[in-house]
Amino acid sequence: MSNFEQNQKEENLYLQRTLEVIERELEKEKDNLENKTRDLIASRREMWEEGVHFSDDVDRIPETIHYLSEVSRETRNYSSVIKSLEKYNKMLNTPYFGRFDFAEKGYDTEKIYVGTYNLIDQNTDEIYIYDWRAPISSIFYRCELGKGSYKSPIGIIEGGVLLKRQYKIEKSKLKYFFDSSIKINDEILQEVLSKNSSQKMRSIVETIQKEQDIIIRDMENELLIVQGVAGSGKTSIALHRIAFLLYEGLSSKLSTNNIIIISPNGIFSKYISSVLPELGEENVEQITFNEIIEKIISKEYIVETRETQLEKLILSQEQEGFMLKKNSIEFKGSLEFVKLLDRLIEYYEKYIIDFQDIYYDGKVIEIRQNLRNFFLDNKINMPIAKRLKRMENMILNKIHPLRSSRLEKIEKVVERCGNHILEIKSFARLMAVKEAKVFMEHLRGFTKVDYMELYKLLFKNKRLFFKLVEGLKLPYNIEEIINYTEINLLKNNINYEDCAPLIYMKLKLEGNDSFSEIKQVVIDEAQDYYPLQYQVFKLLFKEARYTVLGDFNQSLERSGNIEAYDSIARILNKRKTTKLFMKKSFRASYEINSFTNKLLKDEQEIISFERHESEPRVIFKENIHSLDHSIAEEINLLYKKGYESISVICKTKKEAKGAEERLRSLVEVKMLKDTDSEIKKGVLVMPSYLAKGLEFDAVIMYNASDNNYKSEIDRRLLYVACTRALHHLTIYYTGEKSVFIK
Repeated sequence: MSNFEQNQKEENLYLQRTLEVIERELEKEKDNLENKTRDLIASRREMWEEGVHFSDDVDRIPETIHYLSEVSRETRNYSSVIKSLEKYNKMLNTPYFGRFDFAEKGYDTEKIYVGTYNLIDQNTDEIYIYDWRAPISSIFYRCELGKGSYKSPIGIIEGGVLLKRQYKIEKSKLKYFFDSSIKINDEILQEVLSKNSSQKMRSIVETIQKEQDIIIRDMENELLIVQGVAGSGKTSIALHRIAFLLYEGLSSKLSTNNIIIISPNGIFSKYISSVLPELGEENVEQITFNEIIEKIISKEYIVETRETQLEKLILSQEQEGFMLKKNSIEFKGSLEFVKLLDRLIEYYEKYIIDFQDIYYDGKVIEIRQNLRNFFLDNKINMPIAKRLKRMENMILNKIHPLRSSRLEKIEKVVERCGNHILEIKSFARLMAVKEAKVFMEHLRGFTKVDYMELYKLLFKNKRLFFKLVEGLKLPYNIEEIINYTEINLLKNNINYEDCAPLIYMKLKLEGNDSFSEIKQVVIDEAQDYYPLQYQVFKLLFKEARYTVLGDFNQSLERSGNIEAYDSIARILNKRKTTKLFMKKSFRASYEINSFTNKLLKDEQEIISFERHESEPRVIFKENIHSLDHSIAEEINLLYKKGYESISVICKTKKEAKGAEERLRSLVEVKMLKDTDSEIKKGVLVMPSYLAKGLEFDAVIMYNASDNNYKSEIDRRLLYVACTRALHHLTIYYTGEKSVFIK
């Protein structure tokens, strides 16, 4: 028997033993499920039969709470068993994907099998499979043959790596295995990357690279900043990092409700929603900045979304108002504007609040100077609104006994009136209520702060504005920006660029505890946020650690560079921060990566994974009619080739809508809108800015002419769109092609 045959026999034997353990555990859980189901049904029946059914039966409320607690406990037990059953069923298909032999100093060599989940034989306590997140599993991703080590809870464990092996197991059958020395072998990676894309992002535990594993397992830094080229797997790595943190959270008490992902849009949130469940974890909360705006800013205003802002900006590039909009966005997102808002708040605190003497029933309760001094004495750094509320309560506490005394006097007078005593008494009380209402209106005149009115005042009172901006760097068209903003605010229209400043003001004035339980924040597409938005994140997630991922080459309305990350680090101001770089692109073929890199103003250092496919094609058509027909024909050919996800990417929503209407008469297509909650099946027509973060088997660029793509914003839109392609990229144009296409 050859060495390979011997290894194959041993591996099949180990797989068989592993599957037997899984099946045994699966049967236990099935029996357990029957018991838990009975317990849950019994618990619910008991609550219904024995518990109280009427809300006015107050004496039995503790009893009801007891029954609810029991039902809740039994429901959790039932859900836990269901989760275990799902895990073991998944393991039956593919129990593990890797193995390494590790000889720890002073101990015998141990065979470590690595999979998505742990597997322990409950009869013998033997570990058959180690979870990919376990400390020892890091050797599989990071170490070559030879010396190896890993960080355990008791310190660094050193030893020797004697073998590294990878497996392809499907439907409980060992398809093949091979040994590798340095890294996760390209053969497995080639196979994974050659597959068609799916409607939802998939886990990558089988193919995690060394540099990716370092990011996933980082526990030292409070702020981890990752700059990654398009297709380097930033988002996927972030999700695997969350799964790792939750695994580690068993000891650090971190759970799903302590983590939040800031997503670029709702479509993207849905796209990545399957990764954590695939890894055996519950999904964590995802929120977009649009949703933060909805949560914090009053519903009475008409608020512009990020997508609407981008659409307007892109369409207005050659129009008169373009620089006004662009400069307004940049100024209101800058640290200069943060300084202006801080000065406004300080000015409001010291000079705008109009404290008044407080009288009640002819007596002086407080004089204005004492109130001002009490308010400004702020040793514990309490927000303005809370200090004013505290002052209001102090005044009301002083007035309460006086008001009671006044009511008693009124009632005594009424009693002496004799006839019609009930009518007079009712009238007297009504007058007392009105008097209290007038008093409260007077008091609230200086104890209630309105962040929106204060923001409006900044643009309404130009004298105040220019007093506060002294020494700050202003756009050349600042007067236009002031007028433009004032007019919109008067109409109750709030531009997207005003939303972050308004949220900042509200949080600074009122404080915020909405996200007090959040300990870990993941910010994706980091380059899309301005400094002021990071100030908002800092106020919202005060005690959190951050993982920030971006690609400055995918900034849209502004050019980006590495310095943007320095600004983020200064704003979030964590004790320990590191910046890591992911230069290897896995998404697209070598040919597509080479093509898209040339679209950039300054070509970046990118290491393309050696997966070769057809060269991108640039195709000229005489007119839009001919272009549409050619695209329809190509879509049919792509379907025949087996491509399952095809995207027709246009520059704007307006162009996408027109293209979709025309193509629909030739071939089945669907429009992807910013209001969609998920990616639909079939051929999707979409604006370029909605394609960010997504990927498709084939991308067809719609009309990349020199008339359509000529500005720096256009260049970045073109780059973002083209980097969405995995296997196939075609660029159509009429007239002359864009100067950015080399």
